[in-house]
Amino acid sequence: MPSLSTLVDNFNDSVIGPNWGDSYGGVTETGGRARVPLVAGAYAGYQTGRAWTLAGASIYLKTPTLPAASTGTDVGVHFMITSPVAGTAIGFKINRVTNKLRMQSNVDYFDAGAVEIAYDAVNHLWLRLREDGTNVYWDTSPNGSTWTNRRTLATPAWVTTAVDQCAVDLFCYRDAGVTDYAEYDNVNTLSDGAVYTATAALTGDGAATATAAFAAITGASLTAEDQLDADVRMAARAEAALDADSELGAETAGTDTGDVDFAVSRPYAGWVVSAPWK
Repeated sequence: MPSLSTLVDNFNDSVIGPNWGDSYGGVTETGGRARVPLVAGAYAGYQTGRAWTLAGASIYLKTPTLPAASTGTDVGVHFMITSPVAGTAIGFKINRVTNKLRMQSNVDYFDAGAVEIAYDAVNHLWLRLREDGTNVYWDTSPNGSTWTNRRTLATPAWVTTAVDQCAVDLFCYRDAGVTDYAEYDNVNTLSDGAVYTATAALTGDGAATATAAFAAITGASLTAEDQLDADVRMAARAEAALDADSELGAETAGTDTGDVDFAVSRPYAGWVVSAPWK
């Protein structure tokens, strides 16, 4: 059940959004506002699909730009919530010929008990409709924050039975006079933030230079309050693989003389030969 409290648009993207799919009469989104032309003898308006609910909802907006009366005898700017029944609707009409603000609950396009007050472009800049399960309220505000109630009416039966069948119609009409337009803005929002895209030619006045920045990392000098002595110990570890081949044998032929070298020569005087040699 889409409540009218959830319908939000500040019209800043220059595109008529999908919520306004039933718009008609050459409306545009221009300069961050919903613009509705007033051409003599023609209706034009921003209109949602018939899929919304006024019951328990609140919807407000502002009307920053209004048309001139010119030579017309019926020149009006409307903010209406329409029912599925043609001519049955609740809302505001700013009459540019009489300069009256009309709070109306129409049946067959008319409300004999409508309330009218002199229109004030400052104090009535913002308009709000709301329903609380008991009554419908028409409020005005100079800033969208501080509201003054202008009319209260017991909720018509169609408001609760036409769930998901209501539409918002922001329409204008003039019967004669010079073509101009009205503008609506800030539906259920005080924000005018937007992203704008533009092109620009950039010219440099001079060559850009880069300044080198040096980063230095320094060591800290630490002073000990006492003397620290270190005992140096050296440890060495080595590994070696030792291979030895040995032969053990017994000499059976007598005394081993295999390791003695003999020099044989003629004996000289003074030599003594002892046993076992002769």
